[in-house]
Amino acid sequence: MASKRRPGESEKTEKKKKKKNCEETAELCSAIEDGQVTRAVKEAWSRRTQYSQGDLELDCHPFPHCVIRNFLASETFVENLQSELLELNFHEKSNDLYKFKQSDDLGKRTEPHIAGLRSALFGRFRSWLGDVLGVDLESTVDISCARYEYTDVLLCHDDELEGRRVAFILYLVPPWQSSDGGTLDLYSTDSNFQPQSIVKSLVPSLNTLVLFEVSPVSFHQVSEVLTEDKCRLSLSGWFHGPSLERPPRHIEAPIPRCPHLPRDETLLLEWVSPVYLDISYQEQIQEEFEDSSEIQLKDFLKEEKYREVSEALRLTQIQWTKRGPPNKRCHEVASLDTLPQCVSACWELLRSEAFFLLLSNFTGLRLHYLCAADDDDESKDEEKEDVRGGEATGSSSESPSANTSREKGACQKLSTPVCCGELRRWSHGGYTLLHDAEAAQAEYALDLVLPFGCKDWQSEFGGFTCYVANEEDEELLTVYPEDNSLALVYRDKETLKFVKHVNHKSSSDSADSPACRTFYDFSFVYYE
Repeated sequence: MASKRRPGESEKTEKKKKKKNCEETAELCSAIEDGQVTRAVKEAWSRRTQYSQGDLELDCHPFPHCVIRNFLASETFVENLQSELLELNFHEKSNDLYKFKQSDDLGKRTEPHIAGLRSALFGRFRSWLGDVLGVDLESTVDISCARYEYTDVLLCHDDELEGRRVAFILYLVPPWQSSDGGTLDLYSTDSNFQPQSIVKSLVPSLNTLVLFEVSPVSFHQVSEVLTEDKCRLSLSGWFHGPSLERPPRHIEAPIPRCPHLPRDETLLLEWVSPVYLDISYQEQIQEEFEDSSEIQLKDFLKEEKYREVSEALRLTQIQWTKRGPPNKRCHEVASLDTLPQCVSACWELLRSEAFFLLLSNFTGLRLHYLCAADDDDESKDEEKEDVRGGEATGSSSESPSANTSREKGACQKLSTPVCCGELRRWSHGGYTLLHDAEAAQAEYALDLVLPFGCKDWQSEFGGFTCYVANEEDEELLTVYPEDNSLALVYRDKETLKFVKHVNHKSSSDSADSPACRTFYDFSFVYYE
């Protein structure tokens, strides 16, 4: 007896077939199907030894990573995959750690080659990888597409996040050289599991897959893209599974804090522009600061003093040391015992008792015993906003409103004001990053930055300081380096800061604008 179909059933079946057929099959390289190669890779990975066979190479220095060239067997599939990816919508991603363009999650995209690759990666290849590692990898699909173009970068990090077991990157790039930047740099680590230096750089290559196990030592970066006419296109993501055990995070020693130096107001008269020593003007500054919790005081030092220090900072007698580790910061700091006399005098100015009192007058904070301490103090604390209140001035951007600092006022009334500071040199490649330890140790503080030598510095170079709310992407305030402009910012326990990566534009020649290649700043933090 002939079977009967309900009305419309034939049409539904046909649609299902079409939907199924729209996915192109991604054939993988032969090494994945070779049982002998699989067993050899598995043994080498477990023993942490090198292995190479055809297009597959496993290296365990500085941590286990595998490179598979010609990962997709069909060149036509690769070309069509590239075309589909370039048609996607990309979103600008920028924070302390990175700057690049990223697609939405590709877990449910229906383009035939994207869908085909996804099925192959999280199907056959996931099974192969789980066999190699001896781990049951989950079926979780975690994949997106990234475009890195000129000055884009992803700075040093370890990829560790609950559930991530193996990271992968599939490159879909034009012919690429190391001089183009965009390399995948792998870091060695010290005994505290902190990154030290780059010991291996992998140059992107078309249809090459790189994967590595996410671990406490898997520190890596995507170096800044230096070419202006190429796009570093890649697919990347993670295979999920049981995370490797992580040792306790290393807590580095903080910069020592010191009380003020016993220097009187004659130091202020010698260095500071007279307008800022006028009591009535100090009251105006304090009123503005208490409204917004930040201010920039232009032409702060006397012109001749500022010029003298600017010239002295370029002298070769100063010893500069790179400060890391690279998962937290990368910039140079001066050895204080090598400073020229005028630079050392400027350092003493910022640490002097007279300057602590001046800052108290500017901000209303208790940085000196002579500052106001009457019955209204507690109510003043309640009214004072942190960096998240008010609107930025000078070369800063605006910031939204926020809460007050009652807790700070109550717990620090009897403490001795102290400060810590650095003299920093900024050039191409410099940055600071947000990190967990900083968030855990955050406290109420007054930040001071006094830049030198940045007359022609442009915002697109980076090197500016961003303030953000803890565990949020929203930027509250941005302070750009400006010659002889003293920046003061008051922050609370929920506010963190970083210096944006100084990119290649800072060292590029420009016919119409000679760029300042290096600038300096005194960076101090004052605590009540």
